[in-house]
Amino acid sequence: MNKKLGRPTDQRMAVIRNQTSELLWYGRIETTRARAKSVRSEAEKIITLAIKTYQDEIKVKKTKTDAKGNKSEVEFTNDGAKKLAARRRIMATLVDIPEIKKEKESKKNFVARIKDIKNPLVEKIFTEYAPKYDKRAQDKGIGGGYTRIINKDVRRGDAAEIVILELI
Repeated sequence: MNKKLGRPTDQRMAVIRNQTSELLWYGRIETTRARAKSVRSEAEKIITLAIKTYQDEIKVKKTKTDAKGNKSEVEFTNDGAKKLAARRRIMATLVDIPEIKKEKESKKNFVARIKDIKNPLVEKIFTEYAPKYDKRAQDKGIGGGYTRIINKDVRRGDAAEIVILELI
C-alpha cells in the first residue's frame, strides 16, 4: 500500500479492508484507480496465502457417545497448523460478510446451509478461490495475477478515474 488515498491511516486501512472483503465476496467492485491498486495488492496477498495452505488438513477420529450409551467413531477433518494460522491471518485482515439468503430459498434450507459456517468469506476463499487459482497456476505455470483492472470513466465532480476491479 504505497498510496495514502488522502485519508488518515485508520480510515485508509478501513476503506481497503472493506473493499478487499467486497471484492473477494462479490468478485468485482467499482472504485477509483488509486483505491483499486491498493485493494488489488491486499487481495492478491490473501489469495496467495490461501493457495499455499489450503491443502493442509488433518483427519481426526473421535469417539462419540449417544443418549443410549452407544459409542461410535466419527471422522473429522481439521485444519493443519499452517492452514489454521493462515485462516486466522485472513480473518484478522478482512471484514466478515454474512451469508445472504438466496431468492426463493426457505428459511429452513438457509439455516441448514449455513449451520456449520462461521466465517463465510474465509470459507469461500479456501473452498472456491484457492483450488481454482492453484489449478490455474499449475496449468499456466504462473502465480499471481488474480485480479484485473478495467477502465471505465471519469467521475463527474472531481474527475477521478473510475475503474472496475474484478477477479479473473
